[in-house]
Amino acid sequence: MNVNFRFVFALLWMGLNITVVQSQIRPINQDESKVPPYTVPDVLVGKDGTKVVSAEGWLNQRQYLLDLLAQHEFGTLPTAKVDVASELIEEGAMADGHTWRRQVRIRLSRTLPDGSKPSVAIDLAIFKPVDSAKPVPCFVSLNFQGNHTMTEDPKMIVPKSWVREEKGITQGNQATEAGRGTSSKRWPISEITKRGFAVAAAYYGDIDPDFDDGFKNGVHPLFPEHLSDEAHPDRWGSIGAWAWGLQRIVDVLEKEKGLHPSSMMVVGHSRLGKAALWAGATDPRFRIVYSNNSGCGGAALSKRVFGESVARINTSFPHWFCRNFRNYNDKEETLPVEQNMLIAAIAPRPVYIASATKDLWADPKGEYLSGWHATAAYRLLGLEGLPQEEMPAPETPVGGSIGFHLRTGDHDILLYDWERYMDFAEKHLH
Repeated sequence: MNVNFRFVFALLWMGLNITVVQSQIRPINQDESKVPPYTVPDVLVGKDGTKVVSAEGWLNQRQYLLDLLAQHEFGTLPTAKVDVASELIEEGAMADGHTWRRQVRIRLSRTLPDGSKPSVAIDLAIFKPVDSAKPVPCFVSLNFQGNHTMTEDPKMIVPKSWVREEKGITQGNQATEAGRGTSSKRWPISEITKRGFAVAAAYYGDIDPDFDDGFKNGVHPLFPEHLSDEAHPDRWGSIGAWAWGLQRIVDVLEKEKGLHPSSMMVVGHSRLGKAALWAGATDPRFRIVYSNNSGCGGAALSKRVFGESVARINTSFPHWFCRNFRNYNDKEETLPVEQNMLIAAIAPRPVYIASATKDLWADPKGEYLSGWHATAAYRLLGLEGLPQEEMPAPETPVGGSIGFHLRTGDHDILLYDWERYMDFAEKHLH
């Protein structure tokens, strides 16, 4: 057997370094009595220290918040245009009798100054009601293991992109038939279309495979001039890439027959909840934004230092955020941004935050408090946010243009969550 011992040694050395670095990180806190004193920034206070007091001043304040979040956390998104093309690969009725399945291949490409034209293919699965008399609102999302895991439908295409290893459903970082339908509990497609909504989702690894290779894969080669490095520590990472990819998906869905082009809603769970928040904050085409158990770098307040911390997330996933975010490892008190700014930057559009009782890693209380401390922005605009500072009991949805619920259970997205999201959409889409 041919063994590259130098490569093996490099992997072992890298793993050893990560272990050493993680051992130097402040221990994880999941004890509310040990939350340090902290101050949440006022989302209405601008760069010069003055407070926005009118709706007219909110647009400039919103851009100020977005600029801060881009500089210190998520990184800037590239602004160069790409060519967006799509083709229908397959379509047909599903077994439930009221859902129509469409599989569309999106191709993103860009001609670079050297004449080369890199491209990326994203397979998009669209599920919509068969017999709707008018265009329907659409939930836009990403999945973790491929579109074929969303449903047992044998027509669903198995991705060829790199996938994270998961026992029994992958082989050598490749998806297999064994994964078909394994995530269906997270995607109650039939229930969604029965209530008159569509849902469109793509495998997140088609946009950017979730491992640290110096941004040589996914959509990053489309923008070689925008790579994150030591000289440019405020450029995007994978969270930004997934958010940008969601926006390109909307470019296609806006032209999809049967979907309401101005009723696109972005939904994300866990790390993809972080991406959904950033996609929604930076693209007003998303009429409603949903964060499901997004935790650190998502909806949870960083300065509470509860559950996953800034240092822990930057060490475990150094490719997710911009390099500048690492400056605040175990120094959350020095952060010039906070996650209530991210929630507020979505205003005046509705935003919904969901968490789970057993998901202490994501800090449910910190997620709720982000919404509470963003409420001032919504009230400035004549809208209702969250009703009080105290988090509600489980299974007690609350809120106006900021919604929240705490589901009993673990880190997951389930039918209960989707039912609340559809309730919220019915309340706010007219």
